[in-house]
Parts: sequence; C-alpha cells; structure tokens
Amino acid sequence: MAELLAAAVSALGGTEREGQQQMAAAVERALRTGEHLAVQAGTGTGKSLAYLVPAVRHALEGEQAVIVATATIALQTQLVDRDLPRLAKALEPELGRAPTFAILKGRANYLCLHKIQSSAQAEDPVDEQLFDPFQVSALGRQVTRLHEWAEKTTTGDRDELVPGVTDRAWRQVSVSARECLGAARCPVAEDCFSEHARHAAGAADIVVTNHAMLAIDAIDGRAVLPDHDVVVVDEAHNLVDRVTSVATGELTSATVTAAARRCGKLVDQAISDALLDAGEGLGTVLEDVVPGRWEHLPEGVARMLSSIRDRAWACRQALGPDRDKGRDDDATARKFALALVEEVHDVAGRLLTAFDREDPATRPDVVWCSETERNSTTVRALHVAPLSVAGLLASRLFGRSTIVLTSATLALGGSFDALARQWGLPVGSSREITEPIPDDGSAHGNDPATNLVWHGLDVGSPFAHAKAGILYVARHLPPPGRDGLSPAMLDEIEGLVRAAGGRALGLFSSMRAAKQAAEDLRGRWDGTVLCQGDDSTGTLVTKFAADVESVLFGTLSLWQGVDVPGESLQLVMIDRIPFPRPDDPLVSARQRAVDARGGNGFLTVSATHAALLLAQGAGRLLRGTGDRGVVALLDSRVATKQYGGFLRGSLPPFWTTQDPAVVRGALERLRGA
Repeated sequence: MAELLAAAVSALGGTEREGQQQMAAAVERALRTGEHLAVQAGTGTGKSLAYLVPAVRHALEGEQAVIVATATIALQTQLVDRDLPRLAKALEPELGRAPTFAILKGRANYLCLHKIQSSAQAEDPVDEQLFDPFQVSALGRQVTRLHEWAEKTTTGDRDELVPGVTDRAWRQVSVSARECLGAARCPVAEDCFSEHARHAAGAADIVVTNHAMLAIDAIDGRAVLPDHDVVVVDEAHNLVDRVTSVATGELTSATVTAAARRCGKLVDQAISDALLDAGEGLGTVLEDVVPGRWEHLPEGVARMLSSIRDRAWACRQALGPDRDKGRDDDATARKFALALVEEVHDVAGRLLTAFDREDPATRPDVVWCSETERNSTTVRALHVAPLSVAGLLASRLFGRSTIVLTSATLALGGSFDALARQWGLPVGSSREITEPIPDDGSAHGNDPATNLVWHGLDVGSPFAHAKAGILYVARHLPPPGRDGLSPAMLDEIEGLVRAAGGRALGLFSSMRAAKQAAEDLRGRWDGTVLCQGDDSTGTLVTKFAADVESVLFGTLSLWQGVDVPGESLQLVMIDRIPFPRPDDPLVSARQRAVDARGGNGFLTVSATHAALLLAQGAGRLLRGTGDRGVVALLDSRVATKQYGGFLRGSLPPFWTTQDPAVVRGALERLRGA
C-alpha cells in the first residue's frame, strides 16, 4: 500500500505526509480484516487520497463496488471532478487498468423528462395557498427556464443548474422515488437522467453518493446503491444527523389534503372526499394543541390520525394494483397519488404507535408538534423521529459492510466513545492501531455481518497548532444571556477586530446575534462588515476572501462551510458554546433517555453536540500550513464550568490564554508581519 500511495501522490504532484501514510495503511488493513475503522484526520492530511487509494485497489481486486458517502455537495464535486479522475490516471499503470467511478444522487435530484413532457401535475403538499401575481410570475419564469435547460443538459443534475431555482419550481420537473413510474413502464426510460446515473454507478468501481442515499439504502430498506461490501463515510461527524433526518416523518393538514386531491378522478369521489375531510379535521384539532414534544397523544388528535390512516388506506386500495395499465398520463397521475397517500398512511400509523410503551424513555420514537410561518401563514405540523439511530446503524450499516468513518472531528474530549455510542458501536471495544501492518495480503477472517469490532485512529494534523494558533478564552466576560450580546462582548469583538485589522470570521449561535454584532461594528469601525443574509453565502465568502481587511459574521452554515486559507482569515470569534436549544424535542428526549439509564444526558447529548460544532468552527482558522491566527471563545463558561474541560479537549491543541492583552498584541504583530 505504501508504494501505491507514493505513486499516486507523486503522479498528482502532492507531498506525502506521515498522517496520510498511517491512514492509508489503516484503511487497507480494515478492508482486509472486515473490522470497522474510525479515523480522525486533520485538515491538510490528504485523507481523500488516503482512503481512495486502498478503496480503489479493493474494488479492482473484488467483485463489488466501494461506496464513498459524503455530507456536502462540495466534497462530492471535488471527488468526482478532481480527485478521482487524476487518481484513475495515476493508478492505471500500477493496477493494470484505470478504475471507474460515478456519482449517484437521489432520484429527485434529476430532471424527470416524462413529467416535463406529460400533462400530469403534482400538488405541492406543503403549500396550497394562492400566490400573488408577482410570485406566480416568478415561479413561472423559473419553470420555463427549467424546460429550456432540459433541452440542453446532458445529466439533468440539479446541482449543475447555475443559478439555481427554488424547491417549489424544481418539484414541477422532478419526481421522488415513490412517484417514479419505473424503467419498465416509463415511456422515456431510455433517456431518463436518473436511470443513466444508476446504470453508470452499477458499472463503477467507486460510487460517490451522500449520507441520505446511504441511509435510504441501509435503513429504509430500498436498494438504491449498487452491490457493495465497503462504505467510506467522509464527514462522518454529520452521519447521525443525516440518518435521523431520513428516518423522520412529517404530517400536516396540507399534506393530507394534497394526497386526497391527487387521487382526484382516479377513485370514487366519496373515498377521496373522506380523506379530504380528515385532512381539514387535522388542521382544526392542531389549532388547539400546544407546540412542543408530546408525552401522550391528545385524544382528539388520536381520533383524527386513526381516521386519516384508515381513509388513506381506503384510497390506496381504491387506486388498485392494475390501474396503471391505461394511458401514460393516467399511470403518472396514479403514481403521484400513490406516493403521497402511502406516505400519509405510513406516518399517521407511526404516530399512532409511538406511544405504545408506557415509559417515555423506552419509546423508540419521539413525537412533537411544530409551528412555523410559511408564506405568511402559520402551519402546524406533526413530526415523528427515532429516539436513537444507533441500533439501526449497528444492524443495517455496520452489520452488512465494512465501514470506514473519517473526519477532521471525531475524537471528542480525546476519545472516540461519544460518537461510537451514537453509531451503535460498542464503547470500550476499540483498539488503537499499533501492530505492524502485514504486507502479505492475509486476512483475519472477521465477518462484518456477525461482529462490530472497530478501531479508532487519530493521525493528527500537518499543522503545528501550538505554534500557529492561539486559543483565547475570554474568562472575564459575563456569561451569555438571553437578551442578545452584552455591551462587554460587543466591546470585546470590536477590540479583537481592530487588533487584527479585519481578517475575522464571526461565528454566532443565532442570526439575531450575528446581525446585532454586525450593526454594532459598522457603527464603530470603518472596515467592511459582511453579514450572512446580505447576499448568498457563497458570494459573501468570496468577497471576504478577496478583501483582506473585511470581516464576515454569520451562523450555522459558516461553522462548517468556510475554507479561506491565507491572511484574509486570522481571527475566528465564537460568541457562545453552541449547545442545542433546551426545548429541542429530540435533544430533550435523548437526554432524558440517557438519564433514565443512569448516564449524564447533558454531557452525552448536548455537550457532544456543542463539542462537534466548536471543533468544526475552530477548524476554520488553519486551512493551509502557512496559516496563523487566533480562535477566540467569547463564552466564559468554557473556563468556569466543569464541562469546559471536555469542550477544550475536543479542540485542536492550540496554545491557550485568557489574557485579552496578550491576544490583541499577537493579532497586531500578525497583521504587521
């Protein structure tokens, strides 16, 4: 493996690093033994090559593909457009042939030519309000543009449409997996963009996809990925949230109403009207409930859900198994109706059974009611989500394939245990990889279907964190409150920005706080202050990188999405520990379940969540080996609370201080360097 990695790095003009060599050897070992592997690899390690090289060799030597699942479109694009083409060319002389690769996304990410060409239209299940003329014309222009693009595109991939369109417009030209007629029935199947992508993936050695597709394939029971025996999960710190999202169901009055209307003339009017009435009834009863997590199902809601479940099933039966043998438009309309009716039936049934166990801490699902504003209208929605996805991941992901998980942030508080619990891996059974890696190709014979043996490995980072960065904890500031940023914190932000001469990224726990800080700084400092929401996030990041003396303030998407190496970013400010909201239904339910088992729910759930985000936010500072700067934590609780040690232990090993004068002096010297 060492020789193969060296050949790849040399051909690509890179520099081989010790951490990259360690990771590649560990991945190669995991693929031979069938034991799972979690690798923390800091920015700049070259982890993509470290897992791709052994994955490519494994795929070429075996009969099944290797799946690479990522969380972000940016990384998928990097792998498919840059890393894999160059790697295939570099490894061809060593392996005897060039490895093949493909990207595969969910069906709804591709244009549906049949939907564009047919007269069938789908109801929007979340918004049935009439639009004003401006909105209608804007939507119409986007749909017209999509039809024009359909004549030119060779992939039909939504991500290749620049600038993009709204979700509402995209729904007019796409279908979900449930709505799709299937290759056997669709009259334009030979030209289907999604089918072309699936066929390409089926013939590829390496298939790049996203966490959602991985979750659907492994957990939802639908085989959407090619046969595989190895999965590499990059950006693995996001895996649990993405899997939870896929496993979460939502039901609104509008969804039920849309399902009934989709049935339209396809079933007896009395049957569809009954479902329509039930949907309106759900809207009425939800007006009288309190939003938040439910400990029991309100009687009126329970009756209405039973009615919805039964009437949705009646519509499903009335649609019948053979009603799609007529005209293409009839088959399409029936498929649209089936998709939404089945979803309504399944979610209603799941909501009804969520309270079967008397002890809330042992219930497999969590139910809550939310209230949001959609197009100036208050919408109440019911949600049902798994209390934990650990069991699902253990049996349906780790129990079926060899899994390699990697990210710059996996070891929290110096241990992999926090995330191992969430993944369903046995805590305490991991072993640090210290034994020599044999080169004879021998395997240990472990079967991933019958064991959950795993190893944890931290290959470090090429950055000298203690020399390149300072961690400043502002212990002197008052603890953050609920009434916005304190005057003392605003003064602290101004002082740090002035010392750095701009060059600052402000990461805030809320958009309100980001806007407050931006408005205050604009009144006291002459430099350019950019704030999320002023323009698209991508445009703001580009402006920030181009203007050395600017600052950029924002919230969650900036914590993980900014890559600005060089002197434009020398100060990262974090306003408060990013704990989840205490009234978050899933968080509170998960904490209670841990407490009921004798554990510490706060540390296991909320502190782990905060540690992940803090590590990701701090990771924005050093993006290249020549970068230097300061991470400023403006929440004094990091220094004063008992859990502060766990949070600090999850951050890179920066040199640490609590002295504001020391930090400002360092920033001033760095600015003049």
